[in-house]
Amino acid sequence: MLFRIKSRKLNSPGVQYYFIILQAIVIATYVMENHPLNNIVFSKNVVEFVTVGVQFCSFLETFNDETTATLTDKLTKIFPLLYLKSAMLPDIEMEYDIFPEVTVTEENYNYIVSRLYAVYKSNDTYLEVFLEDMKYSDTPISASISEDVADIYQDIKNFVSVYEQGIEDNMYEVLASCQENFKQYWGQKLVNVLRALHSIKYSLNVEPEDDNESNSDNEDDLW
Repeated sequence: MLFRIKSRKLNSPGVQYYFIILQAIVIATYVMENHPLNNIVFSKNVVEFVTVGVQFCSFLETFNDETTATLTDKLTKIFPLLYLKSAMLPDIEMEYDIFPEVTVTEENYNYIVSRLYAVYKSNDTYLEVFLEDMKYSDTPISASISEDVADIYQDIKNFVSVYEQGIEDNMYEVLASCQENFKQYWGQKLVNVLRALHSIKYSLNVEPEDDNESNSDNEDDLW
């Protein structure tokens, strides 16, 4: 089954965003109803990771008129959830080298970077100590919020794009690749940039947009 729902004619970012969320719900419902739970790519934890990943990617692609305060507030809510769902993925071991399809182009990547940088500007650069290069440096190394978030987006988007095609062998391989990259690469990047976002959020005294939503137990309402 091909899960992809074409939405090219949806010009409004808000409409497109919620349409993509509907797509995630359709995927989750289909796999839970039509596939045995012993198939790892359709297990509960994987489906939940896909749902959060779709939301994360679609938000970065469609957000509009966000201030530094509101964007930071939303990212500091989605990142802990994304980390949690990634950490709960079942362990997968591949007996051969895999080269999953790459769907995020350099143009796509630069588009996300430019959107984020346009909001953060002077706040985009932060000092980072949890980097491999720190072994050879006596001083902190600068990092970029927009580039770090785009790096995370790139891996999640590549995963989601292959997963939604519904080809089980490819889904298994891309899940294994995404999980390995989380352990070795973007998981560390996520907690690094979250520290910077946390500092920005509370130095700006960012308040949630809606106190009722912030107290909700529904994960979809947290950000």
